Amino acid sequence: MTALPPAPAQAHPARRAGRNLVRLLLALGAVASLVPFLWMAVAATHSTPELFRSPPPFLPGGRLLDNLVRLHDTIGFGRVLLNSVGIAVVYTALSSLISAMCGYGLAKYRFRGRRLLLGAVLATMMIPFQVLLVPLFQMMASLGWIDSYQAVILPFLANSFGILLMRQAFVDFPDELIESARVDGSGELRTFYRVVLPCVRPQLGALVIFTFMGQWNSFIWPLLVLNTEDKYTVPVALNTLTGLSHVDYSGLMLGSLLATLPLMALFLLFQRQFVAGLLGGAVKG
Repeated sequence: MTALPPAPAQAHPARRAGRNLVRLLLALGAVASLVPFLWMAVAATHSTPELFRSPPPFLPGGRLLDNLVRLHDTIGFGRVLLNSVGIAVVYTALSSLISAMCGYGLAKYRFRGRRLLLGAVLATMMIPFQVLLVPLFQMMASLGWIDSYQAVILPFLANSFGILLMRQAFVDFPDELIESARVDGSGELRTFYRVVLPCVRPQLGALVIFTFMGQWNSFIWPLLVLNTEDKYTVPVALNTLTGLSHVDYSGLMLGSLLATLPLMALFLLFQRQFVAGLLGGAVKG
């Protein structure tokens, strides 16, 4: 008779208790992270005076439509939402492409000064953003780009974080595949787009999410260069709801809630690529 395989050893009670404790802590952390979002959703359905009652409301109210109409009449939320979507999409597409091409060049091409250039890219990450505001604003003013969309998009297309992220993704790509494509008559651009780039989709997806979120939440630079209300982005427009003597908290909560929806949709769309891109360099085969 064939011997049966031994039964799996039962986990030690102390180990099981430790795992259950970890699961409990993770569940509590997940619930705690949802509390601000849930409060924002509830506050968006109440008026501002109702939010300061004691005790505060914990259930949705009936002022959602009124708040939405007031938000549209006050800042034209639909228009500024389209502004933010357009700016973020164009910036993300161009910046991701530039980062991928620069990262590929630094990873796979051998040329004099490559290490110096890589060090310069690293050095730019150490420069505080506030230091760049004045010279960048003067540059945009000299070009006549103040109060224009290109002033918001173009100055930050070369993202040092994105370049380094994509460089690390391309470093482990086999050189033999690139050489094989060249031998078969494929040009450099075709090799990059058809052979190399599809293999780093996880890292590229993570870069797209980071880049879109950074541009979507950008506040200081659009506030400086945009002067016309019709060109405002969502963070700049929501800032106008905060006055010296009155703050429209319900409008802020509703605007913030609506502003998170594109980010949630983007994350759900690129969720697999985002997780795989973050973990891509953690495990080596």
